Amino acid sequence: MLGVGRYPARTLVTGWSAIGLTLVLVLTALAGYVKYRDVLDGINHIAVTDLGKRPPKFNNAMNVLLIGSDSRSGRNRKIGGFAQGQRSDTVMIVHISPGHSHIYVLSFPRDTVVPILSCTPEPGFGGQTAQPLPNVEQLNSTFAYGGPGCLWKTLEQTTHIRIDDFVELNFTGFISVIDALGGVWVCLPAPVVPSRYDHLSLTAGRHFLKGYKALEFWRLREDFGLGSDLQRIQRDQLLMVAVVQRILKTEVLHSLTKTYSIVSAIVHAHALTTDAGLSPTKILDIGRSMAGIHGKAIQFVEIPTTTYPGNPNWVEMDPTQDPTLFSAVAHDVKLPKVHKGKKGKAGSRAGKGKAKRTRPSSTGPKLLSTSKVSVEVLNGSGVQNIASVTGTALTQRGFHVLGWSSAATFSYIGSIVEYGSTADLAAARTVAAQLGKNVTLQLTPSITAGTVTLILGSDFKTLAPQQSAPPGNLAKQYSGYTGGTNVCRGYGTAFTGA
Repeated sequence: MLGVGRYPARTLVTGWSAIGLTLVLVLTALAGYVKYRDVLDGINHIAVTDLGKRPPKFNNAMNVLLIGSDSRSGRNRKIGGFAQGQRSDTVMIVHISPGHSHIYVLSFPRDTVVPILSCTPEPGFGGQTAQPLPNVEQLNSTFAYGGPGCLWKTLEQTTHIRIDDFVELNFTGFISVIDALGGVWVCLPAPVVPSRYDHLSLTAGRHFLKGYKALEFWRLREDFGLGSDLQRIQRDQLLMVAVVQRILKTEVLHSLTKTYSIVSAIVHAHALTTDAGLSPTKILDIGRSMAGIHGKAIQFVEIPTTTYPGNPNWVEMDPTQDPTLFSAVAHDVKLPKVHKGKKGKAGSRAGKGKAKRTRPSSTGPKLLSTSKVSVEVLNGSGVQNIASVTGTALTQRGFHVLGWSSAATFSYIGSIVEYGSTADLAAARTVAAQLGKNVTLQLTPSITAGTVTLILGSDFKTLAPQQSAPPGNLAKQYSGYTGGTNVCRGYGTAFTGA
């Protein structure tokens, strides 16, 4: 919490979540170069071992926990003033889709109440003891007491999103990144005037701010008169948009010199901490995922919350919206939409006991979450181990694979997905989508209800690349922002009064 000791928790501004995202972007180019190993080796690492029972991983998406820490150690004390310990001013989960086609950035208000879990001590953190409900704590307290591992554990168990790694950045890291980028644009519909706590003065309109000025701007208190702490998350997301646009404009990821200057400054300021598992290879994988991505495919969303009944200054996750949102992110599927019912024409009926064949199309029932599909895999081609390899791959994508074996004959050329009734057509289409081409849907009444059967033909080689939700989905539904948002025209309610 910025300015601890002078301001209540909800009056403090989130600061540098954009920089965590920037860091994920710019670390990458260094990973493959031996000459920069001294920079990579200078990153602080924490071994996270106490995560308890973890949610399943449904696909090959990467979910990175980004933490903005208000640590006052070293130079940070001069910037932020003295405060014991450190808190997580910014908490986000960055979801990089399996096909690297889009990125979702979920922001969690630091005053969100969460259960108090048992967390073992970490370097600089004493850990905490579990307490039964209705005892709760604020999300940033989870970090303050138990460290990044405790925050990681708490978010996994409340969102059921499997997190792969964490990245933590402090005040000096924020300044280092902004300065290395040469500055960033911000846009104001109203002027900022100095107050008893803040000394920044800005007119309405666009401003190009360097590191320390940018930090001052994002540390403005509630007496700035621009609304609640939740609206400050929106302004924080607009800063992320501005940083993404600055990265794309300056092509920093295409320049080793520029990339090195950013990461070197952060490391030498002792501003960066990650989990021990975030290896150079994984960093490189993250970087490759960013190659060629369009700004509009990067989406920033604040999770829906409601006022916590026990304390009006706290919020809690919205039980009517968040489970659907978290599940969509975990499974990397498009959020369901409510459509007005339309009566369609009845299709022809298949004769009793006869098989009706259709080709998969882009119309008809939508695809299901892979976790809701039970499939048996049969080898219809005779290729050795093809059913077991495919069954394992489908399991990794989240399908419930009932088993694999040989089909009655090895004479199949094209692959077939069999389903027992129209109730299982969506499940059959979901399996067929994993194969892409040369697959036929076949209505076979003898197939057990609630399951489908995949018969692999001789022209099958491997599963198609994982399909991902199209960009624009979350930002539109939750009034968020994309990397293509005009920061001077599309800020919505981010600057409205309280």
